[in-house]
Amino acid sequence: MTPERYAKILRVLSKRQPTLSVLMDQVNKPHNLSAIIRTCDAVGVLRAHAVPPGNGKALDFEGHTFEATSGSAHKWVRVQTHADTLEAVRGLQAQGVQVLATHLSQRSVDYREADYTRPTCVLLGAEKWGVSDAAADAADHNIVIPMFGMVQSLNVSVAAATILFEAQRQRLAAGMYDTPQLSPEDLARHAFEWGYSDLAPGYRERGEPYPALDEQGQLVMG
Repeated sequence: MTPERYAKILRVLSKRQPTLSVLMDQVNKPHNLSAIIRTCDAVGVLRAHAVPPGNGKALDFEGHTFEATSGSAHKWVRVQTHADTLEAVRGLQAQGVQVLATHLSQRSVDYREADYTRPTCVLLGAEKWGVSDAAADAADHNIVIPMFGMVQSLNVSVAAATILFEAQRQRLAAGMYDTPQLSPEDLARHAFEWGYSDLAPGYRERGEPYPALDEQGQLVMG
């Protein structure tokens, strides 16, 4: 790893927002999945969540369409998969995260009214069905993007980008990108995983801590 690449990794990680995420509920089209992950990387999301389609298909993180559309963003945004949407929502809420479901209901509010400086996860529904009523009811709030045309909703990846950049705007105004949100230990761990992605799995399998890196990003073998 070159010193320049290591410096960029540190610079990007210093802007990462571990308290901002998305939960993709059965989003199964590779171009939408990859576009959402690319937007996550752009706004500084550290980890995304996903419930794979009900037909049992695995999320395609290596397919050609995904690679082409994501711009390799999946290498920088880990996706944690869940078996059930309601369980995922409740698990996030138990960690103090507000879940905002993109869903039209009696309690829906304009997406810009939400406070994204709080720990937040945006719940996005499948392309055809959207967020289920049960998941929307379990969410802390329902949000909508105002529409003035003939169609009722945006493409799921476009909706994700619209909402996440509003979250970015609020967090920039609050100074949340000015100071690293990751602890020094977590930042160092992610820097090793990003810089030495070929070595990191071996250390994890052996249960060994990652080696330290010097100021140039080189391994410090003690």
